[in-house]
Amino acid sequence: MRRVVGIDLGTQSVKVAVVAADGAVQSSAVRPYPVDSARPGWAETAPQAWLDAALDAAREALAGSDTPPDAIGLSGQMHGVVLCDDDGVPVRSAITWADTRSGAEARRIAETLGRAELARLGSAPFPGFAGVTLAWLAEHEPDALARARWALQPKDWLRLQLTGEVATDPSDASGTLLYDLVTGAWSPAALAACGVSADLLAPVIASDAIAGTVTQPGSVLTGLPVATGGADAACGVHGLGLTPGLGALALGTGAQLSSMIASPDPDDTLRTHTFAAVGPIGAAYYRLAAVQSGGLALERALAWLGAGIDEAQAALASGVRADDPIFLPFVAGERSPYLDPDLRASWQGLSLATTREALLRSVLEGMAYTIAAAYDAIVESGASPAAPLTTLGGGSRDAAYVALLADAIGIALRPAAVADATVVGATRLAMTALGESMPPVAITAHGIVEPAGDALVALRRDRWEAAVEEARRA
Repeated sequence: MRRVVGIDLGTQSVKVAVVAADGAVQSSAVRPYPVDSARPGWAETAPQAWLDAALDAAREALAGSDTPPDAIGLSGQMHGVVLCDDDGVPVRSAITWADTRSGAEARRIAETLGRAELARLGSAPFPGFAGVTLAWLAEHEPDALARARWALQPKDWLRLQLTGEVATDPSDASGTLLYDLVTGAWSPAALAACGVSADLLAPVIASDAIAGTVTQPGSVLTGLPVATGGADAACGVHGLGLTPGLGALALGTGAQLSSMIASPDPDDTLRTHTFAAVGPIGAAYYRLAAVQSGGLALERALAWLGAGIDEAQAALASGVRADDPIFLPFVAGERSPYLDPDLRASWQGLSLATTREALLRSVLEGMAYTIAAAYDAIVESGASPAAPLTTLGGGSRDAAYVALLADAIGIALRPAAVADATVVGATRLAMTALGESMPPVAITAHGIVEPAGDALVALRRDRWEAAVEEARRA
């Protein structure tokens, strides 16, 4: 049985796994690296740390496999920028998706391009997207931009280091704000608005094409062909085997609602993102509502209140109450559906009768209503996923939270356990590049949770939405 290697280059760590042709993970290893913030809002990583971590994790993962692998597939964090010379040597640290320094550039690009052109690009400008970051670099670090031969996505820089070849794929290209989803090519209008030369960008080829062979001397990966790979969100969808009409809700530090669509059909409201799926150019697409205020908001609230997750879950299990405060969970701004980096968290309706349990319960409630608002944006864009909606991640293990989500969203949810969907998605691309196939990752479902139609939840969601609109006007 063939074996392939998946490398998933995340924001804070890399995972390397050896996966068999049946989709079973044989061995894996994880290595962390820091995200540096020299100034408020900055989020950078030295690319060499990615390479060192990936090669070290590969040594461990392959040592645990009894059969030599046949190919490599890549997955990587979206939106970031690595400026490097012709040999791949970085001219400065990589700027990651979490960087928010480019707010002024995002606003200028939005005004320059207009809603119709942005819809073709799949997203509203947002700090951290590659095109917006490059506009900031053109304004503030023109010398670094002038020294660069390439402006690459993180996984594409890693592949350049491994193989000496430069390429990107449709899924990562579509996350730059520089790629026209309708034509399947870099957008001249977006390049002009961001002040970027097309020569800086990698050629776009199929995610499941062979894009080089590892030439790293002394590496356990040397000699292996490398598939182009894809963006992490797109590889996760591919790992689940989703097809048009199907979707998933991932509940973690943030929340991601994805719904597969057959054509780009841009969302001209710009409240969601439209990205290319992995595969050949123009093969498939997915609508994504990216919610930042998920587990990140809960983590901060637990720290403020000196509470544990079990205490918050127990508070919610007792049921929402009419006199509970309203919590807006926007500790770091919000993407879908508000696309407002300046939104901030708050409690409203506090009184002498407010208890610690009510505060904790309201945090989970506010998170659920944010996800419900993002789901509404997906539906209104014409990309409704079929019910039941597969629900993954840490939040899907809390029965009371899943029940509240089903009620708030108004759709049946199917809580499920899935391991390694993103890295398996990357290895599926590698297997296709070899001319063979690999099944999607196994999903272990835990029943279906139907909406209860609780009138109190509907009333409190209305109150929550009114509070959000008031905060946005302030």
